[in-house]
Parts: sequence; C-alpha cells; structure tokens
Amino acid sequence: MKELTLNSSVLGLPGIGKTRAEALSRIGIFTVRDLLLHFPRAYEDRGRVKTALEATDGETTSLILTIASAPYTAKLPRHMTITKFRAFDETGTVEVVFFNQPYCRDIFSVGDEFRFYGKLTPDKRIYRLTNPAFEKISPDIPLADMVPRYSITEGIGEKIVTQAVAAALPCLSGLLDFLPENIRLKYELPTLATAIKSLHAPLEQEDLRPAFRRMAFDEYLTFSLGLALSKRHRTEAEAPLCLKQNITPFLELLPYELTSSQKEAVREIAADMARPSRVPMSRILVGDVGCGKTVCAAIAAYIAIRNGHQVSLMAPTEILARQHYHDLAPLFQALGARTELLVGATTAKEKARIYASLTAEKNERTDLLIGTHALLNERLEFADLGLAITDEQHRFGAMQRTAIRTRNPRAHLLVMSATPIPRTLALVLYGDLDISRITEMPAGRQRVDTFLIGESMRDRLYGFIEQTVKDGGQVYVVCPAIEEDGAIPLAKVFLPDEDSGTPLKNAVEHADHLAARFPEHTVACLHGKMKPADKDAVMRRFADGKIDILVSTTVIEVGVNVPNAALMVVENAERFGLSQLHQLRGRVGRGTRKSYCILVSEAKGETAKRRLSALCRTYDGYAIAEEDLRLRGPGDFFAGEDDTIRQSGGLRFSPLAATADPAVISSAFAEAATILEADPDLTLPEHRALSEEIHRLFRIEENTIS
Repeated sequence: MKELTLNSSVLGLPGIGKTRAEALSRIGIFTVRDLLLHFPRAYEDRGRVKTALEATDGETTSLILTIASAPYTAKLPRHMTITKFRAFDETGTVEVVFFNQPYCRDIFSVGDEFRFYGKLTPDKRIYRLTNPAFEKISPDIPLADMVPRYSITEGIGEKIVTQAVAAALPCLSGLLDFLPENIRLKYELPTLATAIKSLHAPLEQEDLRPAFRRMAFDEYLTFSLGLALSKRHRTEAEAPLCLKQNITPFLELLPYELTSSQKEAVREIAADMARPSRVPMSRILVGDVGCGKTVCAAIAAYIAIRNGHQVSLMAPTEILARQHYHDLAPLFQALGARTELLVGATTAKEKARIYASLTAEKNERTDLLIGTHALLNERLEFADLGLAITDEQHRFGAMQRTAIRTRNPRAHLLVMSATPIPRTLALVLYGDLDISRITEMPAGRQRVDTFLIGESMRDRLYGFIEQTVKDGGQVYVVCPAIEEDGAIPLAKVFLPDEDSGTPLKNAVEHADHLAARFPEHTVACLHGKMKPADKDAVMRRFADGKIDILVSTTVIEVGVNVPNAALMVVENAERFGLSQLHQLRGRVGRGTRKSYCILVSEAKGETAKRRLSALCRTYDGYAIAEEDLRLRGPGDFFAGEDDTIRQSGGLRFSPLAATADPAVISSAFAEAATILEADPDLTLPEHRALSEEIHRLFRIEENTIS
C-alpha cells in the first residue's frame, strides 16, 4: 500500500471509498491535509462520570455500567427494530435501548463493562438510556476524556470521519510549520503539528487552549498578510466614469427622506464612482439591520445605470434575492430601467433568456440583475457591468468579493454588511475596502424593547407569545442548537462563565414542544441543516403570514423583512454574542406593531449577566460590537451557523477563530504589520514557508486571487 502523506487523496484512508470521498469533497476535503484541517465542531466531556442515581437531572453525561442481561432485538412496525438489555452500577439498574441498530446485539456480553454517554431518563421504576454512545472498558486501552465531534455531510457518518482522522494523524510528522520560530516562541505557541494533534485527540480539556490559541493566531496572521498582499498585487483596470449624478428622480419616488448618515454614505459612494483616476470603487457599507443600506446601494445602482452601465446585486439566499427584486424592480421600472431575477430555481429556458438579455442591444438590455450565487456562473456575461453589489457581506467573505473583482475588473464594487464591526477589526477584515458607516436609523423606526428573564417566568413568557399571536403578530423563537447531542460547543470551552443553569434548548425539540403548547397556532422549525429550498419555503410561509411561531437557529440572521413579526424570543441567550443578539433583535420591529425582544437565560456568571443586561440598555450597534469584542473575542463577527467548515478555495474564519481573545488578534495583526514592513513581498528565507501557506490559502497568482 502506498505510504500516506499530507498530499495523498483521502481515498487512501481506511473506510474511504469513492462514494465517501465524493461526500467529503462536498465540504472541501480532498486530501489528508484537508481532513486534518477539518477540526471538531465540539467536544464531549466523557471523562465526567456519574452514577445512575446522580445522572437523573436530564444532563447528557457518562456512566460506567456492567452488562447484566443478554441483548435481544424485536421488530417494530414500519421496518424498525428495538434492541434492549439491562446494565447496572452500584446505585441502580439501567435499561439500555437502541433503535434501528440490531448489530448492537453482538457487541454487548454479560459481565462486560462499558462507558456509556447519553441522557438518562426515569421510566417507571427503572432508568432508561436511549441510543447512547458507548466504549468498552479495557485495562490496556485508556479511554479519552474529551471526544471530538465533527461536522459531517450527507453520505458519510461521523464514525467514519473519526476513524479516518485517526489514520491520518501520523502524517503530521511531515508537516512544515510555516510560523517563524521567533514568533512562535515569543507568544509561547505550540508547534503546528502539536496543535493539530491536540485538537483531534486531546487527552484533557486543558490541551485545547494552547492549540486553539495557535490556530486562531495563524488564521488572523495569514488573513492579514494575504489581504495585504492581494491588494498590492491586484492590477486595477480602468473603471467606468459615472459623472451623471443627479439622483433627484430616484429620491422623488421614495416615501421618506434619507437620514444624514445615509446621505453621507451616498456622497462617498458617488465620489468613488466619479474619480478622475478611474480607479474602481471598493467600498463596504456597514450598518444595523433596518438602517437603510439597501436604498443607498439602489442609489448607487441608479447612478451606474444613468451613466449607461449595468449592475448586479448578489444576495446570500434565494428568498432575500426575491425580496430585493420585489422591492427594487417596480422602482427601477418607474425610472425606465429593466430588472431581472436569477436564482437557482430559475428554469433553464428563463436562464437562457436572461443570459441573452445581458448582452443584447442597449434598448433591450437588462440594466439590473438581482440574484444569488447563480450570478457567479461562468456562463453569465455582461455587456458592460459598471457596478457589482453584494448584500450581507459577512456571509460571502474576501474570496467571494475577489472572485467578483477578478471576473469584472472594471466594475465598481459595493458590499453591504448588517454586522457593525469594531473599528480595530474592520481595518483588517476589510483592509481592501473603504468603509462607509450608517449610524442612524430611519425616522419612524421604533425601538425594540428588550428584557432579560429567567426560567421562573416561563409561563408568563408563553402567555405573552399567546397574546402576541392573538393580536395578529408573529413570533420568532431562536435556539442555540439544532438537535440535542450533549457536545460542548467550542465557545463554552473558553467561556466557562457563560454556563447556563438549564440544558440547551434545541430547535427541533423546542419546536415540537411549542407545537404541543400552542395547538391552535402554526409552529414551524428552521435550521442550517435543512436544504436551501426547504429553508426558503419555510421562510416564505412565515413572511406570508402562514406561520405564527417560527422556531429557528441563527440562520435567520440573514433573513427577509417580515413587518408583522413583533416578538423575538432568544433561548439560552448567554450562548450568543451581543452582536448576534443585536442582529436577531433587528428582525422584529420592522412594521407598525410595537415589538419586543425577550432574552431567556439562567446564566450564573457575572460576565454573562453584565453582557445581557447591557443589551437591554444599549441600542447602538457599534457600542455593542466594541463590548462584544472586549468580552468574547471576534468569533461572532465572522461565523454563522452555516460557516462551521473551513472550505478549500473559499477562505473563511473557522470556529477556532471564535475562541481567540482580543490579545491574540492584536498580536497577530501587529506581527503581520512588522513582517510586511521588513519583508513586503515575503521573499526572505525565514518567511518562505509563510509565503507558501498564504499562496495556498489565497492563491495569489499572476497579480490576482483566484
């Protein structure tokens, strides 16, 4: 068998055949190196063992049990099976149950001792453990206390990923550490190989801290260097000169007046588009949900179209693209401009028509094309793209905007983000962009009153939900997890003060609970593991008023405007960053109804209490962002629920970056600046490995990024 190396295909790993290799490729894993850089999403603390008597509080935990009876399997309706046996410790007997796992019958023998991990529930006069994880106890093979959990994809199970990672770990002996040794020693960071091994196979929880610090430091250092190098190597084409800037016809169609903050942003954008130097605009427009970024972008589109150029507007979801089309198409039609919508669901015939319209004669040409990632299709060509706009920039990232720039080097680029970014982060995250900030809310936009409550007020909360729906309003309920699995999120490892006194609410179970609690109302569930079409369908039903209570994860951060939504409930609020909570709060209060945000938390830590109380008093998104950075680090600004996988060819901050404290970030940024000052092109021998790593991540080639 050929010796495995970091560059070997995953096909060389045990258990990975062609079908599973294809499944891994869908999440950006092609080589052994890719797999080793696919870090756990969470950890199970199986070293914390309880007795059966102690483990009846509903918490997922470990139990060491001896098998008392031989397993037997029975058939159930609908081709299901149930396998049962009894096990015990010194405090009681437990019935262990596995559904649809008949092979378990051959694993457990009377007298064997196993460590089980799951949730123990009382059932009449006996304890029951359903579908637990299990490991046989052997005196020769010690069991790890911390067990990693991996993000997976359809077609490959977590057990296969775990086995493949174990087989790949020896390849770390050939890993080149790209971080200069003087920097590594200065900050007391472990070697790269040690850090990666600790993340996949930690002996105890404390092993994770230095490993997380090292990986977070690497991400910020390489991102900062890569962004600086890509900006330096980019050759600017000559941009369209947009000198016709009378926007009065556009403003006359609006039912409101722009705020002073919006007017200033529009002035900055217009000035970029009329620069005599004809350098393409590269600008980001940042502001709270509902502050009026879209209308500023629409004005920029009007300026480009008025000067004879085409415009593209890309949104991260189909439903958000449709909302933009619904809002903007009538406006531009009144101004004599043609607008089209291009999304994944667009039929082949319609796509062909739209493609043709982009290069048609001017009097038949599409002026504004709104869509999703479909706008990046290589077959799509504009006759004269003058402005490319992307919405919800934090969901796309540096690589996506660079792809747009590479394909359309002449076009002006305007990106938008609803996440107010602290200035210290903005300078690095958007180092290739000029920044416009909208700091005011439009006149008439009501404040969403925010309250912090504990579990003791659960009945009153449910009464408030009932009254909101009876009054004709709709309700969001946001949970921190999708399904119960008992794993420790990465953030919890580093934020012990955030511990909650209650188990995590997960969206799937909580939706079932609320459906039973409110049988007269329509309850639906929305989360990131759903197919995009299914997510869009649920969100569209909510927007159409066909769903009363929507139970969701943070996937609704990038959502549609639902003016009828009047109540936002956030369960286990201590598990969210302040900026996340502020964005979630911005999902309500978008219509005429008085709206509220209820934060539910049993957190005992003083930091958590102080954070959540501050959100009840503060409504300034930038002040909240600065406080969030100080208390929690940068993770919540970079990653959402769907951004948990580091993808080949698309640089995103991984969940490990979320664990970094501000000191790690500032250190990495400072070292990047020092390195660039001494060696602007990273050509010195001590920076050769670092340069290769940045080229691998950013693929800086021939004066561009691809």
